[in-house]
Amino acid sequence: MSTETHTNLVRHFYEALEGEDYAAVTGMFHEDFIFYNQLDTPRPGADGFIAAEKEHIDAFKGSRLTVECTVAEGDRVGAFVVVEGDQNGEFWGVPPAGAHVRFSMFNLFTFKDGKIIEKRAHYNLLDTIEQLKAGPSA
Repeated sequence: MSTETHTNLVRHFYEALEGEDYAAVTGMFHEDFIFYNQLDTPRPGADGFIAAEKEHIDAFKGSRLTVECTVAEGDRVGAFVVVEGDQNGEFWGVPPAGAHVRFSMFNLFTFKDGKIIEKRAHYNLLDTIEQLKAGPSA
C-alpha cells in the first residue's frame, strides 16, 4: 500500500475517534495490533487501546482532534494532532470544573497488510493536568 493510502487511513482514524465510532477504529487495526501509550508500555489488541482512549474521550466529550500535519515513510505515518475541548468528566483524579484544554500529541502508526499494526503515542500528560487544575480561566 502507498504512503498516501496509509496517510488517508490515519486521517480517517482520527475522524472516527473524534466521532466515538469505536467499531470503525477497531476495523482499522491489524489482528496483531499493539498500542504503546508510553515508550515501554504495550497494550495488545484493540480492547486495550479503546479502554485507554475512552478515559480521554469520556472526560472531554465533544473535543476536536485536528490533524495538523502528517509525515510518511515506508509503512509508517507520523501525525501531529491538536486536541481542544472542555473537561466534562473526571480525568486522572481531577474532577470537571469547566476547564478548557488545548494540547498537542505526536503519534506514530505502523501498517501491515493495509491495517494499523502498531500505534505509539507521545504527549505531555502533565501539561494537560496543569491546564485542568488551572480551571476555566486557563
